[in-house]
Amino acid sequence: MKQKLVQANLKDTSRPQAKDLELDCSVAGYDYTLPPELIAQNPAVPRDSSRLLVVDSRTTGIEAAPLHHIFHDLPALLRSGDLLVMNNTRVIPARLYGHKSTGAKIQVLLLEERQHNCWLALVKPGKSFKQGAKIIFEPRQLGIRDYKDSSPIPSDGLSLSLAQPLVERCPQLTATVLETDAATGGRLLQFDVPEGKTLVELLEVFGEVPLPPYITTSKAADEQYQTVYAKQPGAIAAPTAGLHFTPELLQKLRDRQINQAFVTLHVGVGTFRPVEVEDVTTHQMHEEWIEVPAATVEQIRATKAAGGRIIAVGTTAVRALEGAAQSGNLQPFCGKTDLFIYPGYQWRVVDGLITNFHLPRSSLLMLVSALIGRQRLLNIYNEAIAFKYRFYSFGDAMLILPSGVGVGS
Repeated sequence: MKQKLVQANLKDTSRPQAKDLELDCSVAGYDYTLPPELIAQNPAVPRDSSRLLVVDSRTTGIEAAPLHHIFHDLPALLRSGDLLVMNNTRVIPARLYGHKSTGAKIQVLLLEERQHNCWLALVKPGKSFKQGAKIIFEPRQLGIRDYKDSSPIPSDGLSLSLAQPLVERCPQLTATVLETDAATGGRLLQFDVPEGKTLVELLEVFGEVPLPPYITTSKAADEQYQTVYAKQPGAIAAPTAGLHFTPELLQKLRDRQINQAFVTLHVGVGTFRPVEVEDVTTHQMHEEWIEVPAATVEQIRATKAAGGRIIAVGTTAVRALEGAAQSGNLQPFCGKTDLFIYPGYQWRVVDGLITNFHLPRSSLLMLVSALIGRQRLLNIYNEAIAFKYRFYSFGDAMLILPSGVGVGS
């Protein structure tokens, strides 16, 4: 028998009332209070030892409590023939440090490349950075924690001495402010990249992988903020639902005929920003670059034809899949999407979802609410808080099974 929710006196949300529908469209309806100590500062080790809250029925969050599992239980919670769709984006070392010609220190966060070696970036402090201003960047000091998994650390104790020449041999990197971007308050920076080099190559020496601002005391290495299947560089934040997977867990899933397919969505800073308009329906979603390849489309069609279910790993995978299906049918797609998913959205591709716990008033919270209902989701979040689940990027996960999808009627 399933346990009842921890919270007392919860109203029956199976039949939305007028006030509930009004709150679905109000940013205030997506607020909740999180104790600061539940904001995860470091990832679980091993990755799949994180906790997993499971929504397995349409009464979960109304009459029944969610199920409590560990992430490595996932193969037993899914069915043979299901398809996991994952976002294989890779976080670039998008945070740079430099100074003006006066010596004043500057911090830059790259957002997206607009033209060749011309990037939209947030500059801090930015008020004095007008057109023509120049930034001189400083290489970071590389150490053991900077080595990637693909480049094994030497066992002879020479790691630091091997890393330092990378800094010493690196050419100078500068950028000039072209203009201010009104939409983001950022700057368009034209980078002066030496001939034969690319900015992405130089970022490995000049940049660092940016962690979200709510992670303030982390000891995580850069590679712990990448999924084990990260492949396509371009994101400035990780698709965090994928951080829980290990190579061993992926193999166990394959052994149970739970298949895997990939899309790419380069996560931008807008993903984590709160929705600032009071009426959710008037929010203008930021654009993000996505690619849904033909091979993935074919896997999805074959899975559905065979009676399997499409389980998106993360809200970014959801946005890529649903963004590629806006014509009414899922098609291969490469380009930008500004799709905003909130309650009332008509789903076309996704049947279930693996996701982390999201920030209040965020578009991600609204997306998940579109799958199971806003009040149900907030009730489930209260349950997670009561059981001290870890929240946000390095936090625990939630699995919404297809049997748990629905907003009531």
